[in-house]
Amino acid sequence: MIKAENIRKHYGKLEVLKGVDLHIKQGEIISIVGASGAGKTTLLQILGSLDTMDKNPTSKLIINDVEISKLKDKALAKFRNEQLGFIFQFHQLLPEFTALENVCIPAFIKGTSKKEAEQKAEKLLEFLGLSHRFDHKPDQLSGGEQQRVAVARALINDPKVVYADEPSGNLDSESAENLHQLFFTLRDTFGQTFVIVTHNNEFADMADRKLVMRDGNLI
Repeated sequence: MIKAENIRKHYGKLEVLKGVDLHIKQGEIISIVGASGAGKTTLLQILGSLDTMDKNPTSKLIINDVEISKLKDKALAKFRNEQLGFIFQFHQLLPEFTALENVCIPAFIKGTSKKEAEQKAEKLLEFLGLSHRFDHKPDQLSGGEQQRVAVARALINDPKVVYADEPSGNLDSESAENLHQLFFTLRDTFGQTFVIVTHNNEFADMADRKLVMRDGNLI
């Protein structure tokens, strides 16, 4: 599903990633842990095509049989929208839109009709226990509810891979535990691959594999 070879990243003279090799199978839940500054988020952003790796003839990133490093901007944006989902620590919901509207946004970008997008968003929110929150705006939702809306938004286009960066870092312990269990339920229900950066060691240990980053590489 994901094959990364010799992933390197410099910001000026600072070398953040130092030749990461990684292979993730379809349906795996992978956690990535490590100290602050180890390169976890940078790696996640490159794996999710939100950032680019250094150009190098021996570097390669393949996701679902597509070498995304060779895609031009428009094709890459289409691939990202249709194949990848993202969950961030601070939800990044648009405050002026309802929960239902926030979930629909990636589907609208894809070109899905309003009726079809809303029907699918409703089913996802129902699955996540938010059928009573369709018309509520983010400031009317709890932190855990906002994060579940963000999860539904990440799933609306049936992505092959879902990337999560500290998804429970801004939640209370009960909401965090519920979110962690939800990822496994989603994997078992929809078959997605999950790549999750986390500082929560208990959650990291629940993953199919826990990868440790240190000084810009996996150990």
